[in-house]
Amino acid sequence: MELDDAYANSKHIPNGDGFPAIWRADADAYRQRMSVLGRARLGVMYGHGTREIVDLFLPDGVPKGLVVFVHGGFWRQTDGSLWSHLAQGSVDSGWAVAMPTYDLCPRVRIADITRQVATAISVIAREVSGPIRLAGHSAGGHLVARMLDDGVLPNEVRARIARCVPISPLSDLRPLLKTSMNNDFKLDEASAVAESPIAMEPPATPVTVWVGSDERPAFLNQAKWLADAWGCSLVIDPGTHHFDVINGMTQAGSPLMRAILGTSA
Repeated sequence: MELDDAYANSKHIPNGDGFPAIWRADADAYRQRMSVLGRARLGVMYGHGTREIVDLFLPDGVPKGLVVFVHGGFWRQTDGSLWSHLAQGSVDSGWAVAMPTYDLCPRVRIADITRQVATAISVIAREVSGPIRLAGHSAGGHLVARMLDDGVLPNEVRARIARCVPISPLSDLRPLLKTSMNNDFKLDEASAVAESPIAMEPPATPVTVWVGSDERPAFLNQAKWLADAWGCSLVIDPGTHHFDVINGMTQAGSPLMRAILGTSA
């Protein structure tokens, strides 16, 4: 299809195919460490499906609030467990971190995934009090942006959302109609617009769109389109690509963590 290469990442990143193994090793080590410390609640159910689960990682002491990280994979791949190590920067800063898993296309549609993520956030928000920060990568960036639309989250949960950082987000789904991935998405023009954050009313919640300087032009454009549509901040992270732009989430005090938590340097 016309735009398949534009949205391909692995083959344009050195050792692109090797990143999933690195993520899995880092994630498994973090899950083991937090479980030994008694600060991991893995597989909290938010629905009846086998993928309707949330992993919750807790800081030492009373959490300052809740960070929700939503994974990517073009709504077709991976699950929350692969990204567990990305909780470290927030947990080390005193925040609880929830990482939901959701069903994948083509078994469900993207709109169904949006509803699942909203349900996951609503359920886990009952477990942790205080403000909520949202972050998500790639398709997860799309999903956290969608949480800011009116009516997606219950009012009492929506009122707690203090910041949102879509990382390398997919903000306009219409170009995906010109990819072979749409065989799984089953989008048409109307459903693509309905699920596109750029078509939403700009939210009042503070938003920082984050993207790597070395990403594919399509992802740089998607980030810019969202920042322009919402009139929000855009950070182009120097020297990072689609697979390492998220690394700052492992480090308390990194520029990315400061953006997510709303803290100063």
